[in-house]
Amino acid sequence: MLRSFLLAIAVALAPMQCQGSEDPSLQRTENPGEALYDLAQEFRAKGQSKAYEDTLRFLIARYPSSRRAVTARSELEALK
Repeated sequence: MLRSFLLAIAVALAPMQCQGSEDPSLQRTENPGEALYDLAQEFRAKGQSKAYEDTLRFLIARYPSSRRAVTARSELEALK
């Protein structure tokens, strides 16, 4: 009976334990757009301009709503 009671409490409290924050500054993991942008920056730092531009283009094409896609578009425009 005690086991059933503890299970009922755990189930009742589970939604409170699983609440997540929607604040992007509190994210612990990168999203794909962030990772691709960081990769592009690594290519640029190493002087691999073709890989840098290709990665930015891929980021824009694949993740157009990513906040990094806006930055990627600006960087590509600056290269022209």
